[in-house]
Amino acid sequence: MASPLLRASLLFLAAAAPAASYDLVRRQAAANATYRDPNASVDDRVADLLSRMTIEEKTAQLIQGDFSSWINTTSNAFNASGLAWNAANRAGQFYVGYAIPPAWVAEGVRKAQDYLVQNTTLGIPAFVQTEGIHGLLIGNATVFNSPIAQACSWDPDLIEQMARIIADESKTIGVNQVFAPLADLAREPRFGRVEETYGEDPHLVGEMAYSYVVGVQDHDVSATIKHFAGFSAPEQGLNTGPVHGGERELRTTWLPSFKRAIIDAGAYSIMGAYNSYDGIPTIADYHLMTEILREEWGYKYWLTSDAGATDRICCAFKMCSCTPRGGGQKDAVDGEAITLYALPAGNDVEMGGGSYNFANIPELVQAGKLDIDVVDTAVARQLRAKFALGLFENPYPGLGASNGTNGTSGFPHKTESVKVARQLDAESIVLLENKKQTLPLKKDAHVAVIGPMADFVNFGDYVVYRSQYNAQNVNPLQGIRNASTGTVTYAQGCERWSNDESGFADAVSAAEAADVAVVVVGTWSRDQGELWTGLNATTGEHIDVNDLKLVGAQAKLVKAIIDTGKPVVVVFQSGKPVTEPWISDEAAALVQQFYPGEQGGAALADVLFGDVNPSGKLSVSIPHDVGSLPIFYDYLNSGRFAGGSAPNPGEIYDNGTLKFGSSYVFGTPEALYDFGYGLSYSNFTYSNVTVSKSTVSADDTITASVSITNTSPVDGKEVVQFYVQDVIASVVVPNKQLKGFKKVLVKAGETVDVSVDLEVKDWGLWDIRMKYVVEKGDFIVHAGSSSRDLRGKATVKVS
Repeated sequence: MASPLLRASLLFLAAAAPAASYDLVRRQAAANATYRDPNASVDDRVADLLSRMTIEEKTAQLIQGDFSSWINTTSNAFNASGLAWNAANRAGQFYVGYAIPPAWVAEGVRKAQDYLVQNTTLGIPAFVQTEGIHGLLIGNATVFNSPIAQACSWDPDLIEQMARIIADESKTIGVNQVFAPLADLAREPRFGRVEETYGEDPHLVGEMAYSYVVGVQDHDVSATIKHFAGFSAPEQGLNTGPVHGGERELRTTWLPSFKRAIIDAGAYSIMGAYNSYDGIPTIADYHLMTEILREEWGYKYWLTSDAGATDRICCAFKMCSCTPRGGGQKDAVDGEAITLYALPAGNDVEMGGGSYNFANIPELVQAGKLDIDVVDTAVARQLRAKFALGLFENPYPGLGASNGTNGTSGFPHKTESVKVARQLDAESIVLLENKKQTLPLKKDAHVAVIGPMADFVNFGDYVVYRSQYNAQNVNPLQGIRNASTGTVTYAQGCERWSNDESGFADAVSAAEAADVAVVVVGTWSRDQGELWTGLNATTGEHIDVNDLKLVGAQAKLVKAIIDTGKPVVVVFQSGKPVTEPWISDEAAALVQQFYPGEQGGAALADVLFGDVNPSGKLSVSIPHDVGSLPIFYDYLNSGRFAGGSAPNPGEIYDNGTLKFGSSYVFGTPEALYDFGYGLSYSNFTYSNVTVSKSTVSADDTITASVSITNTSPVDGKEVVQFYVQDVIASVVVPNKQLKGFKKVLVKAGETVDVSVDLEVKDWGLWDIRMKYVVEKGDFIVHAGSSSRDLRGKATVKVS
């Protein structure tokens, strides 16, 4: 029940609202309508509600609104007329991802949903949206590590736990839709948004995205799978650039992770992409959004464009007119052309950030240029998601019982949330090198902590403005100091963005006085406020690179510390692979920590001092050099080693000697560290690789098994990976593909039998006539510790 003050505000809003938004006669007629009956089928409810809607009401469902229309995000002042206007024109969903107190969001959401439900003709609640790839994009929400790191945990259960926390925090302030997860693949490391992905492999990405969807939607918050599809390998690695590929590559590589997250997990919404694929803008691609997504896959819910993406049809792709206006104004676009390209193709909703072209839907329908059935189909898809999610029965879960703080007491940072953030971060850390068992460190050791990333909270993109300064954050220096019982000294050495070496002397002195040096270097991104203001960064959305080496003086700093002769542990804290092979050779230990969350420093210390045995495995391959890209492990047969011959790499030695090779003249096409690679403080052996059936049909499911023995005195977790190789195929297929994995704890001296079910239907290919088929013949099931380190195999014949 609304408070008297709120009811008075709503009465005022109703009086001030445009006539089209409130029709008393129609509202009374709908009082006992089928769409209001929670016991009616979703299809019946959708059909009934759609039949009652005017073209203006339908159009309002298809354009994103914004919280700032009625809440001043600086002062929290309420704009009643702004809410009434938004409800009449952009009522289907609205965005709330601002760096403001959660209570402001909660109260603003309550006002908006109350107005929509009580003071519009049909009472249709809205989707309330913000980002959520590694934490809710709202001030003071729990920040988890970036997805590229999360995937290195190879632990879908942990991803689901994280997603449940994000959903719970969302509901506390009335958010019922998060723009996550990504099902994109990290196939182009130069691309700035690698950090937002779950890695390079379709199966791993699909499993992580699936678990995220299940986690949030089981807690009544809609996921949004993005960016559909084929987005993340743009030409030259440049953001929003065209992606080159054909139908077979689209279906073999790009779509499986999306289908797993969208269809298998039952995602309620999808976000389109900015790119073109094979010359067709994805937001205007009828084949992708209708023929594949809806007709082949049977998807029933809705798809929205990304922010400003519809305008790109004119201004980037040059498929319609785009006239510069100057003076900081948006370019003038052909809104009619944009709507007629995007909406009939299957792009149901237009997100903000552009020209709001879908506002012309009523005129286009009246003029006979747009079929009303197209409009009805788009509206029905979104309504179906709202009914399925239960929004009509509970428009603001988490806000239902006001407690004097707008439902936000205890938000957020519950003890369990912090625990999961720390565990996920620790299990995502990958140990790349550990010479002479340098790690774990003794807790009473004198440790020199050095580097520009050491006393710095290095979040990836898509965190709220200035969240890196939250009091609960733990950076590497703090984490090491908190864990150590010995002496910890610190020297920054250099700025991350500078070639200035004036701080080297202090850093060298600190290392020389210590037992061991921990040097933290890498890349950096920015929060969603800073990223778009021109401040320097080396990763993040629209921040692309043509080199994967350390920036500025960082590499020289590492060299100076190694040259002290003290054991040096180098930590790469980054959003993408770093290519400094000499550090792998010269450092005593090398640790990869992709962008951490708020507990990143504590998690790093857990691993460095041995409280956590590292179990992370790379979710993306690391090349020797940017020149050897692409480096993904599942290259097509005939790739990488032409003709099946071994590589013949050349090399330039430190003393200047040149060794000439052919693949490459000075370099190698092989990865420096392969997908799935990661060391442990334990040692594991593999034996007894078996399959439950050696002769199968395409409809069968088999169980692949292997015995894992921990031959060390330390308990540890191993990620057991199963790859399938199609021995003879009628078209060119990947040399092998990950089809299953399991992370298991193996106690010291013990053996664990690990089994994974593999569905033979997933071993198919798109044949020469572009039909999906599991071909008859031999397949090899490999079990291993990485995509290269395969320890055993079994042959399966499909008959």
